[in-house]
Parts: sequence; C-alpha cells; structure tokens
Amino acid sequence: MNRREIVVSPIVHVLGARPNFVKAAPVIGALRAAGADQAVIHTGQHYDARMSEIFFDELGLPEPDVNLGVGSGGHAEQTAALMVGLEREFTSRSPVLVIVYGDVNSTIAAALVAAKLHIPVAHVEAGLRSFDMTMPEEVNRRLTDQLSDICLVTSPEGIGHLANEGVPVERAHLVGNPMIDTLLANLDSFDTGRVRDAHGLPDRYVLATMHRPANVDAPGTAAALVRHLHGVADLADLVIPVHPRGRANLLAAGLGDHDRVHVLEPLGYIDFIAAVRGAAAVVTDSGGLQEETTILGVPCLTVRPNTERPITITHGTNRLVTFEELVPGVRKVLESGAQAGDRKPPLWDGHAGPRIAEVVMAFLGENGALG
Repeated sequence: MNRREIVVSPIVHVLGARPNFVKAAPVIGALRAAGADQAVIHTGQHYDARMSEIFFDELGLPEPDVNLGVGSGGHAEQTAALMVGLEREFTSRSPVLVIVYGDVNSTIAAALVAAKLHIPVAHVEAGLRSFDMTMPEEVNRRLTDQLSDICLVTSPEGIGHLANEGVPVERAHLVGNPMIDTLLANLDSFDTGRVRDAHGLPDRYVLATMHRPANVDAPGTAAALVRHLHGVADLADLVIPVHPRGRANLLAAGLGDHDRVHVLEPLGYIDFIAAVRGAAAVVTDSGGLQEETTILGVPCLTVRPNTERPITITHGTNRLVTFEELVPGVRKVLESGAQAGDRKPPLWDGHAGPRIAEVVMAFLGENGALG
C-alpha cells in the first residue's frame, strides 16, 4: 500500500478531555505522515482553557475543526448534548473512520453515533478494565469496545479482556501506549526547577490530583479525603493542582487550610508533568498518571480500590491504597526513597503512534477507503 495516498473522506478524531489530547497527538502526527486527511472535533467536555486549549498549543495538535462547547452537566445531559452535536458533524463530514480515545463521555457518545450511522470506529486504549461497573469510565470503555471495528490496545492483558467479552480477535491490535509517546517526546521540556520557581514550591514535595466521583462528589467523603491529605502534608509539602470536578467540595472541606498544602490552578501538560517529575511521590485517583509515573520512575499511590491499569503495578511504581493507608504509604515511600527500575511495559517505547497509523491505514485500504 502506498502510505502517501490520501483518504477520500477524513478520519475524524473526537477529543474531549486532557488525556485524550495527550494520546491523540502522536496518532494525528503519524497519520499526517502517512498522508491521511484528518479532522479534529473538540467536544468541549473540558471547558476550562487550562484543561483543554493549552494542550493543543503545547502538544502541536492542529486547531480543532470545530469545538462543540458542550461543557459540564450530568452524565445523561452531557452525553445527550454530545450525541446531538456529533451526529450533526458526522453527517456533514461523512468520515471514513472515527477515532476515539480513552473512556470519557465524549468517547462513548461518538462511538454510539458513529455505529448508528454505520461509520467504522477505532478505539485507542481499548481493553482496559477495572471490573468496577460503579465507575462511569468502565461503562464507557466496555460499550465503546463492543462498538469498535478497531480496538487499539495499550497493554497485553487488554487482548485477553476483549477476547473474554467476545470481541473478534482480528479487531484487537496490541500497539503500545501513545500517551507514553507524548511523554518521551517532551522529556527535555519538563523543567522541574522552572515550575518550582514559578509556583514557590520547595525542593521536596508530594504531588496530588483528585477528581474521581467516588472520592470528591460527596461532601462527607471529600472531607475525609482532605483530612488524610493534611496527614500527608504533615510529612512533606503537598502540591495539588485542583481539577474543576470536586473543587468546591475539597476547598469547602478546608483543603487549603494547612500551611504545607499548595493549592494550584490546573496546569498545562508541560508544567504538570514537570511537577510530577520532580515529586518525591504522587498521590492520585487518575488513570493516566499511573502510566506517566511508571515511565518517570516516581512512586505513585492510587487512592482507589482497583485500577484498569494493573500493568503499572507489576511493571511500575504504582500501589493501590485506601484513605487509611495513604499516610503510612507516603511515609514509607519518603523514608525509603524508593525508585523504579528500568523495566517498562511492552511497547511503551515512544512508537505507538506509528503502529496505530499502520493499523488504521491497512484497515482503510482493505475497506476501499483510500484514493
């Protein structure tokens, strides 16, 4: 197949939240190099400029062809608005393929609309499973995989999960992790010293991010979390860029009332990963940050009962903890100065984007979508 041939109708990427942008950058770049005609739809699910627009600038992503501006809302309200806007865009653009990323509401909305319009779907980060159906992300990723014609898998266990759910083997492709492509491509830009100076941070700190509904939505739970985060701050300065989700509950519970807690606004990708790189430990309930700390060698304590990324535990620095285990866990890390070894998950090598492009272009060639 001639890799410079142009796709007759565009490949459409649907992006809605920070992790989507980080994963999409190397895929869009590799498809551009392969000669693909592409369009980017930004759904506006993350509507704060610090959570969205800055990532386009920093990662070299093309300006979105459209921003749906959906904003926040309940799951039904947001997903319905996404589907209406995406149906309009897909109908007018007639894409040959829709590529979705991760497990956010933008992803399941795009997959549903595309499937009903008989447009093939490719899912980047297919096969991840927490086996916790109380998590909206788990619902989104399971349903998206069932609707996808191409399941692009980041780690080996995902292939087995898809097979167990009846996804035909020919749809699943182990390609590696494009989020790690972006991380490795920008290593020289992560200047921890500059970020410390810009925000008045000490040399030694623990970085935290918290936004999962189970941790921040209920005021009582958020208050309990804050008490334990203050316990971490008793051990070392705690730096926490506060996500819009849960911000009100965490601040109302007194998050910033400890002398060694540094509450920051959301950071851009470069500054955020620079802050992560310089941390003595990371406390999070994020999925992607478990992966990034694995590559950076920063000890990570994930405040969740489960993870859809178990490979970060077996190959990385990650450990699951309860609220009660958080302070002892951080104390152990700080006292031991634990660091990760050089063993990294398979295909987390900075070349997932080109592998994804190869799979996508082959699929389009086989289905007669190349000019």
